[in-house]
Amino acid sequence: MFKTLSYFDGVNFAVRTQAHALFSVALMDNICPPSTVFAAYNHYAGPKQIKVYRYNNHEGGEGFQALERVKFLQGMWL
Repeated sequence: MFKTLSYFDGVNFAVRTQAHALFSVALMDNICPPSTVFAAYNHYAGPKQIKVYRYNNHEGGEGFQALERVKFLQGMWL
C-alpha cells in the first residue's frame, strides 16, 4: 500500500486546479520540506498566494496564518 501511495504527489494535480489558493510554508519544517510546498505552488494553475515563515517549523505561522486565512477569505467575497 505504501509503495503505491508513494507515487501520488500533490504537485501532479496542481496543474489541473483553478480555485483560488493560499499556500503557507515554514522554511525550517522538517516534516513537510519547503521544497515540496514551493514545487506545488509553482505548478499551481489557479490564482494563488503564498506566505513564507522563515523561522517556523511544522507549526507554520499558527496565529499569523489564521489571520492570513481570514483576510484571504474576506478578499474572495469582496
